[in-house]
Amino acid sequence: MTQAIVKPSAAKFNTKPEIIWEKLPADFILPDDPVESIAQPLLAAALNESLELAQYLAPEMMIASNMALVVKINQKTIVKAPDWFYVAKVHPVGKNVIRRSYSPHIDGEVPAIVMEFLSEEETSEYSMRPTPPYGKMYFYEQILQVPIYVIFDPADGRLEIRTLNSSGKYELQPLDEYGKYFIESLNLYIGTWYGTRLDQTFHWLRWWGTDDRILYWGSEKSAQQELLRRDADQRAEAEKQRAEAEKQRADLAEQEIARLKQLLAQQG
Repeated sequence: MTQAIVKPSAAKFNTKPEIIWEKLPADFILPDDPVESIAQPLLAAALNESLELAQYLAPEMMIASNMALVVKINQKTIVKAPDWFYVAKVHPVGKNVIRRSYSPHIDGEVPAIVMEFLSEEETSEYSMRPTPPYGKMYFYEQILQVPIYVIFDPADGRLEIRTLNSSGKYELQPLDEYGKYFIESLNLYIGTWYGTRLDQTFHWLRWWGTDDRILYWGSEKSAQQELLRRDADQRAEAEKQRAEAEKQRADLAEQEIARLKQLLAQQG
């Protein structure tokens, strides 16, 4: 079994656990927890869709939602399945192979961004529980050391972004005046947008480019293309009518010239 042992850095734990990065054991049964909220899969799909349509993803990158992140801690396999995460560089898999889990340092880099979407019943996104099953914030901060941890509440639009400081601790980051935060690894801003998608109305997470243009979803892109098509059709029709009017004026001018010539000819 492929594995790598990584010693935690100093000042990481009061009692430093043994961390082993390895592939998910073949006989490991992944938990089949129900989705906590209808918003969670929709939010993840919307983030993915706009990135893909804008062609921001390269073959070596990976985005996933509700996929198991695997690590062995003190000889016990631990998995966490974030609502959404992004890895800047992963190792390729064989043809027709579908990943069922992701092991940092074995399958590729540590995720650069992890997101959790709050539900009414859950508060574990903030948990620093240092013992199994380990709190989510503790796991991402102390075990995986994910550089950016995002917590988002679609009910009220609250967006919290934490980044690792030099001591390996998360620090809450301020948003800009528009409520957005620049993510350097993607060269994009992330922020909130309130509206309706797939008949669901709540606060959504959206991407914006450095030119302040929002990255469209498929439905928006289609609508925008339809508006552009209609605008082009209207412009073409207006140009056609202008050309016809010009032709009519030219025909009338020619007819008037012919009439005057005929009149002059009759008068000698």
